Amino acid sequence: MPNTINSATLFTSESVCAGHPDKICDAISDAIVDAALAQDPHSRTGIETVAGANRIALFGEIKTTADINFEKIVRQKVAELGYTEPAWGFSVESEFSNDVHQQSPEIALGVDRAEDIGAGDQGMMFGFACDETPELMPLPIALAHALARRIDEARISGELTWLRPDGKAQVTVRYENGRPVAIEKVVAAVAHNEETTAEQVRADLIKTVIEPVITSYEFALPADENIIINGTGLWHIPGPESDAGLTGRKIVVDTYGGYARVGGGAFSGKDPSKVDRSGAYAARYIAKNIVAAGLATKCEVGLAYVIGQPLPLMQTIDTFGTSTVSEEELYAFKDKLIDTSVKGIIDTLDLARPIYGQTSAYGHFGKSDLPWEKVVKI
Repeated sequence: MPNTINSATLFTSESVCAGHPDKICDAISDAIVDAALAQDPHSRTGIETVAGANRIALFGEIKTTADINFEKIVRQKVAELGYTEPAWGFSVESEFSNDVHQQSPEIALGVDRAEDIGAGDQGMMFGFACDETPELMPLPIALAHALARRIDEARISGELTWLRPDGKAQVTVRYENGRPVAIEKVVAAVAHNEETTAEQVRADLIKTVIEPVITSYEFALPADENIIINGTGLWHIPGPESDAGLTGRKIVVDTYGGYARVGGGAFSGKDPSKVDRSGAYAARYIAKNIVAAGLATKCEVGLAYVIGQPLPLMQTIDTFGTSTVSEEELYAFKDKLIDTSVKGIIDTLDLARPIYGQTSAYGHFGKSDLPWEKVVKI
């Protein structure tokens, strides 16, 4: 992350549209998680989706009483994301295969204990917050997410009829003395129809997407030569025909855009007993509430678990020298805010329900309606 000494530095983060190949896979995996939890809150899922040229495949494990029509969920999600044209080499008509199997009994033994819920895997998780944006997220990733979302909105609403369902956004922010002061560069790549020229793509994106988003955060657009649209010139074929997709491959996009540390596991496709997911949400919840309460302007929380055990092996809070209270007070605040056992996290944040579809694009953090984004009074 940008340092806080008296110097200028740059930091870049990227986000991707909901129709990006990896995000197609995240959306499908999370749609299956939601379908399972909607019928059976005790469902255990570890769903991996692979999307390639004209093919979609499911792998992983599940333990649930829910009746799930996997193929129906997959095809509905692909259509919802805009892949309805077989000529693109990936669509609702693409070949489908399902190799999801029952959850390993060894994993189930450690997780579904009578007296408590054990962690579904070992690993470390990190949560972060800072006061750079209203969402208490780093500015580069907040802007990148906003641009990716706006590209999708312009396609779905029909504002930009030439857009196709794939794209990326990248933002470089200049920091001085550790604070964001200017937007240095904006990069966008979008798939579009054959009739639209590169000049129109550029003009329309700047007017409809880039300018509204950047100015909404009260920054000026960078110089025209620092706005780069479709670096190769043209992009006509969207999705997995051009680049295969895989669940969980956009973990930096899903978290803090590289501004803060990330844990060892991805989120999508996993039920909340998997601490890769729930632990990261709890860490963000703690960090955000510390910053929102004015106890620090920047905060990173670390947690670590071992499979089958309910309590974390590690709990750390780092405020990078910005804390307004003692270390003891920070940890006391954390303890009042949430019980970081697996069951404590699931119960406090009400995670055993179908809420995960909305996390599969534009990041898992910074969205006010998600339970781990709630600010509470201590």
